[in-house]
Amino acid sequence: MAFDQQALSQFKEKLLIMASHAESVVTRAVRAHLDRDEPLAQQALETDEIIDQFEIQIDRIALDLLSQNPGELELRHITCGMKIAQDLERVGDEATTIASRSIELMALPTLDTPLDIAEMTFLVNAMLKDALDSFVVGNTVLARGVIPRDRQVDELNYTYQRQLTELMEAESNNIRRCLHLGVITKCLERIGDHAKNIAEDAVLLHEGTDIRHSEPGTE
Repeated sequence: MAFDQQALSQFKEKLLIMASHAESVVTRAVRAHLDRDEPLAQQALETDEIIDQFEIQIDRIALDLLSQNPGELELRHITCGMKIAQDLERVGDEATTIASRSIELMALPTLDTPLDIAEMTFLVNAMLKDALDSFVVGNTVLARGVIPRDRQVDELNYTYQRQLTELMEAESNNIRRCLHLGVITKCLERIGDHAKNIAEDAVLLHEGTDIRHSEPGTE
């Protein structure tokens, strides 16, 4: 049986649409949190189901393609695409959690000492955008640039978690709000992790080089 190149094209197209939805839902969830915009947060929640359905469709096509004895390049497209789809689905889940926790926070007064997570949200959004762009256009230099930024996100999350702990210790009335904020910053950290995974898969797809678990510049 000849390999179905048309189905592979459909697989790639669905993956690109899924990536667009994932990037959009993160942008909406983060913006909703920063602006305390409940309608925008609700939009983010509604997008998650769309992303889930795309993952199911992509997996179904991929399994069919894998049964057709694909060549080396086709196999890389399929396996990397499946991994990227899984990361995108998890990105959607994390964005949904950000949106739902933000809605909870909107019903509460702001902290007397607000936690400014704008730097982290900007960094994570940029990582995800660059990872997805590198996958789409085959820019592995851009992909490699995503990876060291993951450590910056981890460090910011550690700083925020420490600040939130101090706020909870200082005033018990802060606990509920701080717990919600702690979940949101942890979700952002995980989105950064998924962006890193996508960047690594972009390098594997376009170069055939596995750079997982390598220090930047040593692979």
